[in-house]
Amino acid sequence: MSVPVVFIDISLEEQAQELRSYMKTLGAEISEEKSPKGIEDDLHKIIGVCDSCFKDTSESDVEKTLNSIVSILIQLPNDRSENLILAFCEKLTKAATTGKLSAITLRALWLLFQSLEESSPMRYHVYCHVIQAAKQPEHIKSVFHNVDQLKTQFGTCVPNNDQMQKLLRLLHDVLLKCNQSEQAAKVMVELLGTYTSENASQAREDAQRCILAALADPSTFLLDPLLALKPVRFLEGQLIHDLLSIFVSEKLPSYLKFYQDHKEFVQSQGLNHEQNMKKMRLLTFMQLAESSSEMSFSKIQQELQLEDGQVESFVIEVLKTKLVRARMDQSAKKVYVSSTMHRTFGRQQWQQLNDLLLSWKSNLHMIQDNMKQVVVAQAEQ
Repeated sequence: MSVPVVFIDISLEEQAQELRSYMKTLGAEISEEKSPKGIEDDLHKIIGVCDSCFKDTSESDVEKTLNSIVSILIQLPNDRSENLILAFCEKLTKAATTGKLSAITLRALWLLFQSLEESSPMRYHVYCHVIQAAKQPEHIKSVFHNVDQLKTQFGTCVPNNDQMQKLLRLLHDVLLKCNQSEQAAKVMVELLGTYTSENASQAREDAQRCILAALADPSTFLLDPLLALKPVRFLEGQLIHDLLSIFVSEKLPSYLKFYQDHKEFVQSQGLNHEQNMKKMRLLTFMQLAESSSEMSFSKIQQELQLEDGQVESFVIEVLKTKLVRARMDQSAKKVYVSSTMHRTFGRQQWQQLNDLLLSWKSNLHMIQDNMKQVVVAQAEQ
């Protein structure tokens, strides 16, 4: 996100005086006279009424006003500006719920974040407000790119583990609201990775939210890695872990049995049964494709419990996901599979990959030897 650079060639006191006068003209309840207590008290009163510029004021004037406040904040010593920065952030985050102001307030918060020294502990708190203010997909994309980049945002003042967990939870919620489900899933996995064996039992709520988000996400199909996370392992024996295990490695009938026995649980978790059915059909088809390169329509219909005439449209939907590569022979009523993504990737899959690579290596050596023989034969001629 690009933000304007603020250069104001007057003293802090003069800047505060101008802001006081401007707020007064907007009808704010503030005196034009500077405070005898100093610049911090001036700024405290200005921030308290700065939302007066949000009404009946042009967007450019709003941005100039907010940037002027930022220019004063960043020049105050850290120990004198912390409470003022928090108060300013709260004002802007609240204003970000309004449509036309969301982009302006986000830019002002981002300017404040970037302007603070890398050693400032306030960068963390400002960034949390930046994320809260990012209400739209294009906004969150401009201030958050990926987890690896996130860790470098705070310079030399790295957040402690509790702070990072709070930020990752906040990011996860905002990303989901902005329909960034793939990024949200990565953030949640990162969050669960912050727990150790000693405190993994404290992460039950986070682990459950992670599982539910993954199950509900229509584009997430590789669920096996979740089972290896320590907080998720602490849920073994609970219904949510049983449900995850079904999505990881079992077929549609297992899910239908679970739903029949625990219908109220599935509904109470906010999961949609029809969406669950759709995902389980896809996962079941992937599992069938792992062991069968050729499947009849009748087998697909039986295994996936489809109605007459639904097989062709289902296969088309599968091919759109690119989880399986196959071709459909409608006259023969068969599907020929060329490759499929594995639902789980454990020791067996690694062994298969190793065998395949060894086979390729052997074939390449054979081709190389044959080419050498051809070269020798041509030379002899």
